Amino acid sequence: MKKVFFLFALFSAFGFAQTGIIKGRVIDKQSETPLPGATVELLNTEVATGVVTDENGYYILEDVAIGRQFIRISFIGFETITIPNIVVTTGKEAVVNINLIESFNQLDAIIITPETNKDKSRNKLATVSARQFSLEEVNRFSGGRSDVGRLAANFAGVSAPNDSRNDIVVRGNSPTGLLWRLEGIPIPSPNHYSTFGTTGGPVSALNTNMLKNSDFLTSAFPSEYGNALGGVFDLGFRKGNKDTYEFTAQTGIFTGVEAMAEGPLGKKNGSFLVAARYSLVGLLGVGAGGTAATPNYSDISFNIDFGSGKAGNLSLFGIIGDSDIEFLGDDIDEDDLFAAEDENTFVTSGFGVVGLNHKINIGSKSYLKSTVAVSTSSNTFEADRFIDKDTPQERIIRYTEADDTQNRFTFSTLFNSKINRKTTFRAGVLYESFGIESLLRDREEQADTNNDGDPDLFTFRDTDETFNLIQPYFQGQFRLTEKLTLNAGLHSQYSDLNEQFVVEPRAGVNYKISPKGTLSVGYGLHYQNAPLPLLFLNEEVNGQAVQTNRELDFVKSNHYVIGYDLKIADNWRGKLEVYYQDISNAAVEAFPSSYSSLTEGTDFEFDNDRVSLVNEGTGFNQGIELTVEKFFSDGYYGLLTTSIFESKYEGSDGIERNTPFNNGYVVNLLAGREFDIGKSGRNQLFFDTRISFAGGRYFTPVDLQASQQAGFEILQEDIAFSQQYDDYFRWDFKFGLKINSKSKKVSHQFYLDIQNLTNNENVFVRRFNRLTNEVNQVDQIGFFPDFGYRFQF
Repeated sequence: MKKVFFLFALFSAFGFAQTGIIKGRVIDKQSETPLPGATVELLNTEVATGVVTDENGYYILEDVAIGRQFIRISFIGFETITIPNIVVTTGKEAVVNINLIESFNQLDAIIITPETNKDKSRNKLATVSARQFSLEEVNRFSGGRSDVGRLAANFAGVSAPNDSRNDIVVRGNSPTGLLWRLEGIPIPSPNHYSTFGTTGGPVSALNTNMLKNSDFLTSAFPSEYGNALGGVFDLGFRKGNKDTYEFTAQTGIFTGVEAMAEGPLGKKNGSFLVAARYSLVGLLGVGAGGTAATPNYSDISFNIDFGSGKAGNLSLFGIIGDSDIEFLGDDIDEDDLFAAEDENTFVTSGFGVVGLNHKINIGSKSYLKSTVAVSTSSNTFEADRFIDKDTPQERIIRYTEADDTQNRFTFSTLFNSKINRKTTFRAGVLYESFGIESLLRDREEQADTNNDGDPDLFTFRDTDETFNLIQPYFQGQFRLTEKLTLNAGLHSQYSDLNEQFVVEPRAGVNYKISPKGTLSVGYGLHYQNAPLPLLFLNEEVNGQAVQTNRELDFVKSNHYVIGYDLKIADNWRGKLEVYYQDISNAAVEAFPSSYSSLTEGTDFEFDNDRVSLVNEGTGFNQGIELTVEKFFSDGYYGLLTTSIFESKYEGSDGIERNTPFNNGYVVNLLAGREFDIGKSGRNQLFFDTRISFAGGRYFTPVDLQASQQAGFEILQEDIAFSQQYDDYFRWDFKFGLKINSKSKKVSHQFYLDIQNLTNNENVFVRRFNRLTNEVNQVDQIGFFPDFGYRFQF
């Protein structure tokens, strides 16, 4: 019966034409106030179709043909833009919000400067190394698992040669240098199975169906971003449909089983949007992602907009997620990425953020936006190890236990004012209050001082701390001439943990050399606190546990960037950027060693024996990046990104070494083709592919003889990160079908995403195996088919 229903739905979909809707809001990009009376035109039609925005800047285009459409938006005295590649379906209305820039020379006529805005960031004060991405891109690219972190791995300057996690390396920086922001506030790592101090994880807790167009920045950030060295994800939730109710149901191996609802709320153009997901592999009771254990995870996301009135606009947003997994030694394979055959391991994690946004216009050209939020991130890890396993003397002992919770209260307020068409000013302050509860006990590499036959269970962390971080800033945009724009400002931050106050100047210049070419130069000074797991480590001093790292200074980094952006042809773009990053104040050991905090962040945990650290480490990242992009038009798209870079550091021994993130090069090639099928062309067959090459990661070799004698892994730290894994290669291929109902507001999408199509054996790690007494190589995930189905109505 199910087969009959599917065939009926498939073939009946190829009938009469059905139309959809494009709607949204048009605002002034500088003041973020609505533009009533703007003209919105549908371009690729035989008969010109257009509407004018209402008093609140809203517009709606009805009876739009199914497929990919183009619109042009114009307003007297503003630069006209064209928005291509708008996906119109029968199952969901297409919401497209537009930001227009006032023309430099005010005229009483429309300024015609046709261009797309996809290659520009949403943040108007970002000069260099910034890119906007859309929900459609996150879900389109092959191998992406609907994960924004894995999407970013396709961009120039980003490396992520680890199939088991979504950590990203930005221009040679540790993943710990990444800042996650949601609705304008910093948040903990939004990932399932994330651990204390990390920014990535195996599965994202961010539901991409909730996201609006967002920014990804890789260097010399605008002044409003702080406490980050490597990159920024500046994300926002979209609003629900304010006019009608819509629903989505979908499933996929990694995204899980999902239901989403949205619709109008109240009488002030309010709306609600809520989505919930649960692990599909958890429901099926099977393993995935490099392990035989079954991962269970779930999350719920929401954005409730209460509408606008005289008191402004108020909205409530949030994400709540939890996850758990059990690795039982008897069920674990030798090549499991995360567990060992002689241990039972139990893992839980939680993530949550709930915030309240308030925005009020002040006059016609200014606004004040304030956000108050609470967030939490927690994880527990318990490992019970078998001693003399499978012998009459078999016993089990608690070997490792960790229990970490980070709670955060955040308040942010921002004032933005468009002084005139040439000058925009922005100022604000961010306050964060952290509550840290962290416990770590471990027997690894410990002596048996109580003579009970087992290594001692040493307490590396046992803290219940609070500290505050305050970040005031101001910045401005100055359109000096029609071709020359200056963005400049200051960011500062103060922590009462180390009682350090720093000031960070930021500046960037854009110069339009020609109608098709723009030269950009950027500089930024950036500070970030050392990773929290290091700050609260215990050191035994005169028989007392002392946190000898807690007063470490911020790590310091100067960013220098120069770039050239070229419009090669219609819908074609090229971009070249050269950068240098100088890092100082990194945490290193007080005696000569190869260790540096710049090498942390490659896994779930941090070194637990690095105490009495000092801020005397240095490092640098330098490279060149090329992007050639064909925006989706004429039924296809393409993206080629190439990064050639070098990432080095010096520990307290003064020897320059590779960081573990110095892959040397990364090349990504993505392409896709879409075919209209059926007599009306209402349905689409699509193909997407992704090919990635990258240099192998550098690693520290195992001292096999010493490891065999000790019974645990000992590395040759005098030659740290001196050896390199083989180069990384992966080819993904995705194909699917989009079906739009001929008579109802319903659409379907099916896809199959074949990841690592060639089953290439990319190295995950070479590690000492205490069971075999050898160094064994474990490979990353091989050939893996993912599938998905989406139903919208």
